[in-house]
Amino acid sequence: MTRLAGRVAFITGAARGQGRSHAVRLAAEGADIIGMDRCADLATVTTYPLATPDDLDQTRVLVEEQGRRFFGFIGDVRDRDGLASGLAAGVAELGRLDIVCANAGIFSFGEAHLMSEETWLETIDVDLSGVWRTADVAAPHLIANGGGSIIMIGSTASMKGYPNLAHYVAAKHGVIGVMRTMALDLAPHRIRVNAVCPAQVDTPMFHNPAMYSVWCPQIEQPTDDDFRQASAATMPLPTVWLDCAEVSAAVAFLASDEARSITGIALPVDAGTLLR
Repeated sequence: MTRLAGRVAFITGAARGQGRSHAVRLAAEGADIIGMDRCADLATVTTYPLATPDDLDQTRVLVEEQGRRFFGFIGDVRDRDGLASGLAAGVAELGRLDIVCANAGIFSFGEAHLMSEETWLETIDVDLSGVWRTADVAAPHLIANGGGSIIMIGSTASMKGYPNLAHYVAAKHGVIGVMRTMALDLAPHRIRVNAVCPAQVDTPMFHNPAMYSVWCPQIEQPTDDDFRQASAATMPLPTVWLDCAEVSAAVAFLASDEARSITGIALPVDAGTLLR
């Protein structure tokens, strides 16, 4: 597993969940990692706690256990200047930039006609504009390096609607538009831009009582088993949800030279969810 030997990857939302998994997998493939996370809660996200500085430090430990270097910084994908300066410091420390994984995102619930404007705007700013900002500040480094790969993390919500998630669905649909356009804009610079679109993944964002209630509205206090059944019912393949490693495998492929002629695609990792 040395497909990415000598390369450097920038990952947002790297402190835990999918972001940590992507960092560890790319490190296992030989890449050094620049990992960024907000490491603080947001007022509009009340169903689960966001990551902490300790979480980001644990990602560092896991990357270094792979024998790779890690440069971490606390930042916010809503702050373009802070994002740019943190990335620049990481590139100065590790020497180059080859791979970008725009992974940071938030999740909350609300019926579209009852949702506060604050909730709508914050989700769009993090989950859509934050993806664009990540790619935007990284592009000059990739151009200077002679090319590279940008992987944006979408969702099955990039391709279908879900109740109580108008803000999230709108943002994730928008990610596909940004990806396809940037794939065209950056192709002359040998930069590939793709998206990975997972179904429900085994992370703290997915495993919390609020999520259980939305997925099992007919049950007053749904249990983990109730949730498993509801989740499994959406997937034609016999599974209940995805492991982070399955998504990270797709990220690693798109980051590698094996995907050197692949750009502008939205790759579902969804156990067949989009077939239903």
